[in-house]
Formats: sequence, C-alpha cells, structure tokens
Amino acid sequence: MFHQDQEIFNILLETVSEGVVIVDSHQILREVNAASEAIFGYTREELIGKPLNVLIPSNYHINHHNYFQRFIEEGKRRKMTESADIYGLKKDGTIFPIDIELNPFKSYNQNFVIALINDISKRKEVEKNLMLRTQALESAKSGIFITDALKKDNPIIYFNSSFQNLTGYPEEEILNHNFRFLLGKDTKQEAIKKLNEALQKGESCQITIRNYRKDGSMFWNDLYIFPITNSRGVVSNFVGIQNDVTTKKIAEEERLHLATIFDESLNEIYVFDAHTLKFVNANYGAQKNIGYSLEELKAMTPLDLTKSETESNFRKTIKSLLKKDIEKLEFESIHKRKDGSEYPIEVHLQLSRLNEMDVLVAIILDITERKNYTTNLENQVEERTKQLEKALNKEKELNELKTSFLSLVSHEFKTPLSAILTSCELLNKYQLEEQQDKRNKHIKTVVDKVHFLNNILNDFLSVEKLETGKVNYRFSHFKLSKVINEAVYDANMHLKEGQQIKYPENIDDLSIYQDEKIIQLILSNLLYNAIKYSHESTSIELIVKQNNNTTTIKVIDQGIGIPEKDQKHIFERYFRAENVLNTQGTGIGLNIVKNHLENLGGSICFETKEHIGSTFIITFPNTATP
Repeated sequence: MFHQDQEIFNILLETVSEGVVIVDSHQILREVNAASEAIFGYTREELIGKPLNVLIPSNYHINHHNYFQRFIEEGKRRKMTESADIYGLKKDGTIFPIDIELNPFKSYNQNFVIALINDISKRKEVEKNLMLRTQALESAKSGIFITDALKKDNPIIYFNSSFQNLTGYPEEEILNHNFRFLLGKDTKQEAIKKLNEALQKGESCQITIRNYRKDGSMFWNDLYIFPITNSRGVVSNFVGIQNDVTTKKIAEEERLHLATIFDESLNEIYVFDAHTLKFVNANYGAQKNIGYSLEELKAMTPLDLTKSETESNFRKTIKSLLKKDIEKLEFESIHKRKDGSEYPIEVHLQLSRLNEMDVLVAIILDITERKNYTTNLENQVEERTKQLEKALNKEKELNELKTSFLSLVSHEFKTPLSAILTSCELLNKYQLEEQQDKRNKHIKTVVDKVHFLNNILNDFLSVEKLETGKVNYRFSHFKLSKVINEAVYDANMHLKEGQQIKYPENIDDLSIYQDEKIIQLILSNLLYNAIKYSHESTSIELIVKQNNNTTTIKVIDQGIGIPEKDQKHIFERYFRAENVLNTQGTGIGLNIVKNHLENLGGSICFETKEHIGSTFIITFPNTATP
C-alpha cells in the first residue's frame, strides 16, 4: 500500500504501543499493527481489505458511518471518546470499551485516517469499582470521613452524607478542617488523649466521646479511626467511622445507676433462680447483714437463711407468683446470720426475668426495731394496766369501767396503730414515680385507720358530755328525708359485698322539729351496726312511720342477732355480746343512742333472734321541748 519508506513505516507502526488502524475514505482497512491484532484478536491478513465495521458492534454501524463522513469533510484531528463512550468488537464477539484518537492524512491524493486505539476495559473496571465503593460509602448509615495525613493538621478531604446528617455542618465547615471541630469546647475528655496518641503513632483507635452538632446539641460518638499507608509504607490518610450511640449510652448509664442503687441499698436484696432456688445475686446490704459473701451465697438457697422453713412449704408459698396469679408476695419470717444470730424480717417477693431465666427478687426488711417497739408498747400497756387495776380496786364499779376501757383501747387502738406504723414504714420504700399506686394504697390505709380512731375518740367525747350534762341540743325544723338521705349515703360507704339498704317510701312530706345532727348520728349508728353484724349479700330495711305526735323508725337487718343472755346488757356502756367479741367495736354506740333519745324525750327498743337478725325501733317526739 505505502511503498515509499515502507521499512521505516513498518518499524514505526510496530513500535507504537497503541493499536494502529489505517482506513481509506471508504472505511476499508489498509493497515494494522501487531497491537491492533492483540486488541481485536484478528491476524493482519484477516483484516486488510475488510470494512472497518468488522471491528465495530453492529448497533453502532449507522451512526459511525455518518460520523466518519463528517470527520473526513472536516479533516481535523480529534478524540472520539470526548463526548461518549466508544466500544470495539473482538473476533470472538466480545464488545469492549476503547479509547480512539483519529488523525486524517493524504497520500497519493487519497484521504486516509489513522486511528490510535487503546483497550480501556481495565480502566473502566477500576472506575466502576471506584463508583461502587463511593456509592457504598454514601449509602452507609455510619458517618464516614477521610483525612489527609500528609497535610498540616490532618484535614478532612472526604465525608459521606451520613456524616453530614449526623453532625449538621455544611460542606464548607467540614472539608479542609480537622475533625476536632466536633468537640466544641469539650476538649478535656479523657478519651481524646488516647485518640491523639494513636494519630501520632499512625495506629488504629476506637473511643466513645461527646461530640456536638452544628445546633449545639450533644451526642455520644462511637468513633473508630484506622490508618491508610501508601506504597512507601507512609501513613497517607486516616479513615474515620462514627456512630451515634447516645441512646445506648443513656441506657447503659441508667442500667449502671440502677445497679448502683441495687448494690448500695441498705435493705437486703436477693435474686435467686425461681426453679432451682439457687442465689444468683445479692447486694452489699444483704452480704453485710447476713454475713455471707456473694460466692458463698451462690451455693445456697433462701432455705439456708430461713429458720425452720421446709422446701415444700416454701415452694407452695411462691407457687402463686410463678403462676402469675399475683404480682407480689409479702410475708414475715426469721433470718439466720452466718454467726448464728437471728432477726425478724419482712419479705417482699416478685417474679422477674434475667438472661432468659425466671428469677425471684426478694427485698428483705429487718423489722427488729418494729418488733421491739410493738413488744415495748405491749409491755407498757400491760404494766400500766396492772397499775390502774391496783389503783382502782378501791371502787368496784369504777374498776370494772376502767378495765373495760383499757381492754377496748388495747384491742381497738392497737390494730389500726400497727397498720398506720407499717404503712408509714412502707411509704419510705416506695420513692419512685411509678410506685405512686403503692404509696396511694398505704396512704389510704393510714387515712382510714385515722378516721376509725377519730370516730372512737368522738364516741368517748360524747360519753363524757352526756355524763357531765354538757350536751347542747340545737333544734330546728327540717325534712326527715334529708337526715335519712345523709345517713344512708354515709352507710353505703361501709356496705359489704352484695349488701343493700332498702330506702323507706313516702317520706318526702315528713317534717320534725328536733336536733338534726343528733337524729342523723342516731340513724348512722344503727345503720352501721346493721351493716357490721350482717353477712354479705343481705338487705337492711328502713321503715318510717309518723303520727301527729311521734315519729317511729325501724332498722331491720338479717344479721347474727343478739344471744338471749346478753340482751339485757346491750345498752350498757362498753358491753359487747359474746358473738361479736372478734369484731371491731367499742360497745359505746348503743349507749350513746339510748342517752340521746332519752334526753330528747324518745326511746329505743329491739327485737332479735340469734342467727336470724335484729330490729331496732326508735321513737321520738315530732316536736322537741327545748
């Protein structure tokens, strides 16, 4: 084809590293070099004289023809890959990316084009891998940044979107800045020293530090830094991976706080396996008071600490907890220390879960002082009772009254006072906000018991006023229905399960002139007795009748009745029938009712049958005489 200087031309053609392809104006291959043979997989003989399309994928043939014609007309050197990717076709059918530079020239008045071709498959593969890695970095949930360790102050040269979303800083405040800007003014953290040492030594490092967003809000950053070295072994970059672990950190701090509370509590707290009963843990207060170390306790069960408690009985006790029939179990017992000494305890037991295992948590209160207080109180009462008995032996009647009074105080005051004391002690235990329901329960107990004691004291004061004649009656006109409504309303607060009060009919027009408060007191006392001494699911009936001169009210119950031998004493002060001795009461109420009715010109009587019920009938004038 090219006869002049053919040898020199061939030498130049073969020394060029790129593939060289020469075509004429009709796109017929006129010359190729060895590099082209290697790129396309053809021999020179297979290509010379063939159309250029044998080296071009078929879907590019039409566009390439038009492009070639314009290039011949322009006659200017150019690279084809400047505007779009170009692909070649190997002999085996493989399509691959190529880089082409076109150079037009003339020889013997003919137009030719010499194409310098490079197979850029590997370069494209590298670019693809880089793109995928970049996408992977951008899609990562962790904040990632890269610094240039060869530049002063190790500035950030790359960050992903998660880094920016986490910190809230704009690009211009991140790039070319050292990542210490995330510390704000909080630069004295202990972990920073460890980080700086790792950076100076070119080593990896993982720390958890406080960082601050653009808006000033703090977050806990779990930061992992590792070095990148170049071909000379010099650290050229550091890669940082950060994760917001604020929620985890707070949860961990709360867990540690609760663990501290558990361990530092002065109460004994034990955790033991709900099935094997082996101790799993015990706080410092428990170990200190019981005298055993945690290692010793882990080989023991609660039975080893409890005096005269069998395993079968204990398992029966906790069975309701394990079946989740109840949420909490409370009982008293005796603990035995390692040194053999014993002390009374109050046990609060709850079911819980620990590492997928059912455990029982026992909070133990040492109630030695409470027991001593009760014993001392009982001893004092007993001693004072003896002193009073000796002093009152001179007057038989007074002695009987005072003995009854002290017996009443001992029985009626002791139980509510003990309940008040216990509730007050337990209130100190429930100090968390979520324990308000438990506090409310014990506050209600205290209030109820105080009201009970207050009512007893009011009865005593009423007796004293009646005895000394200091009662001042205040008479007024009022509807009888008003007094009955208030008495029934108050009585409804004390009804047992299933009990009901049958309200009297046709009393709205009944009026009287009496002491309204005293009449209500009398009715309330009778209704309360009917409720107290009647069984559940029974009825209490009120019947009211009035004529021109008197009003009669009957209170009928279906209660336990009054034994025949006790009926003649029923209105005596402090007297209590033998069938109600185990029921709370003062023995004062009916005495007060009788005295008030007699002072108002009225009377009281009753009809009763044991185990059937009682009917109390009161009668008083419609118009009192002041």
